[in-house]
Amino acid sequence: MIKIKTAIPQVKLTAWRSILLFSLLALGLISLAVRAAYLQGMHHDFLQKKGESRYSRVVDMNADRGMITDRNGHILAISSPVASIYADPKMIEIDPEKLKHLARLLEMEISEVNALINKENRRFVYLKRHIVPDTAEKIMKLKIRGIHLLYESKRYYPESEFAAHVLGFTDINDEGQEGVERGWQDLLAGELGRRRVLKDNKGQIIEDVENIRPPKPGQDLVLSIDRRVQYRAHAELKNAVLENRAKAGSIVVLDAQTGEILALTNLPAYNPNRRSSITNERLRNRALIDTFEPGSTLKPFTVAIAMEVGKVNSNTVFQTAPGMWQVGRKTIRDVSNKGDLTVAQIIQQSSNVGTAKIALSLEPQTMWEMFNRSGFGALTNSGFPGEASGILRPYNKWRPIEQATMSYGHGISTSLLQLARAYTIFTSGGELKPVSLLKQNMPVMGQRVISRDTAMAMSEMLEMATKPGGTAPLAQISGYRVAGKTGTAHKLVDGNYANKRYISTFVGFAPVSNPRLIIAVMIDEPSAGKYFGGAVAAPVFNKVMSSALRILNIPPDAPANNVITFTATPEIGDEG
Repeated sequence: MIKIKTAIPQVKLTAWRSILLFSLLALGLISLAVRAAYLQGMHHDFLQKKGESRYSRVVDMNADRGMITDRNGHILAISSPVASIYADPKMIEIDPEKLKHLARLLEMEISEVNALINKENRRFVYLKRHIVPDTAEKIMKLKIRGIHLLYESKRYYPESEFAAHVLGFTDINDEGQEGVERGWQDLLAGELGRRRVLKDNKGQIIEDVENIRPPKPGQDLVLSIDRRVQYRAHAELKNAVLENRAKAGSIVVLDAQTGEILALTNLPAYNPNRRSSITNERLRNRALIDTFEPGSTLKPFTVAIAMEVGKVNSNTVFQTAPGMWQVGRKTIRDVSNKGDLTVAQIIQQSSNVGTAKIALSLEPQTMWEMFNRSGFGALTNSGFPGEASGILRPYNKWRPIEQATMSYGHGISTSLLQLARAYTIFTSGGELKPVSLLKQNMPVMGQRVISRDTAMAMSEMLEMATKPGGTAPLAQISGYRVAGKTGTAHKLVDGNYANKRYISTFVGFAPVSNPRLIIAVMIDEPSAGKYFGGAVAAPVFNKVMSSALRILNIPPDAPANNVITFTATPEIGDEG
């Protein structure tokens, strides 16, 4: 065998070239080492931030919204956990079969889902919010790149429409939009927390780095509302609106001594758990937002101030014949010729002529101050958003006929809550009590408006109005002494009094010997034939008051057979 040797060429650098190459390599290594040291030592924080900006994120941590309960701890509003599904359109990878499954679970059309996930200029888009967690888990098991899960909470209202106008509701972001939810938003919502997390290139959270700020849960609210009384008030109001074919209705129940709102409801109502059914007409909290002319329910305040300044007493006689009285070019009328009436009978039989004569014996300023101190023309400061103040015009602009008609509730406007609150001066010895939607645990101080003697005298007159011969015998309750005043007023439409369109009201309290509850009822446009307050609103008062007195275990102050039957129609005299 012959072996052939192959010569391998040897490359030999000259000395200067070897030194140059080695120097360049060494210089390069030294430069890299210096640069690394420089970056690590001098720009460490800057580089760290640049790196973290690519995978580190600060995200919000939701705070639990506070519960709302009634005065006895029954839950009226609570938040329950729900899930929301969102997508990152830039990261979406989905095949037709998974798209079909996704649309089915979301209860959406495939075209709807496609339109959302193809918004390539967006990095975040909700597919569906507030779905049950089980459905959300099924969606995540599809393992679709770019589809993510977010846990949120949804507000739930166990009493549905029964307390809707008190509570209001929250929007999809859990922010209060109406009622207590809006008025006490900051207190209920709490404060969001913040945490730093690491996310992978798919946008998924892979690690919690730190809690920057823990969430602060919202505070629970204990309302003055009594759920049992609220339910009865709503049920009886609904029956009355249907029976009288009325356009709307409202009712307010107050604690006569503290001014706490034990019940407040309106019709039409809405279910806050079904927000898609809410309309502006159903949304209005008429008892606080709508104003109306109170009619004869204002007469006790005119009489009270006349007694307070010594112009009259309960036995002072006024001539009301022949059932009409000329003031300037206008005529004030009663429904019939009542002849001579004492002040007590003027209230009992609701004489417009008698009340107007009492009013015109007073200085306009004196009468205005009485109305003003009783809360008319001013907010009740209940805390409810959008509350109306009503209208009480300056006394220096009153003409005699305006002063006369205002004495029986025309030319002045009020909300039902204002009217109910004003009657606290007759139940608390002459003091106007503040109203509250929150439960009060301490004694409540009022502002004195009239003397205790005047308040007691007015209470006796108002009790006469609920007995035979008065305008509201249908308000009588077995076992309890009841006092109150009816009101019937033509409805103002575009500044004019509408023919055959009425507002029927009744405000009363019980037990008279130790008043505990005030109830104000307003029926808007009854159209079934009856429209006087004594025939339409007083029966609602009767049913709600009867239930409330027994629910709250308030002891009777009269024999069980105290209800006196009557032969005259209850609406006689109730025209103011």
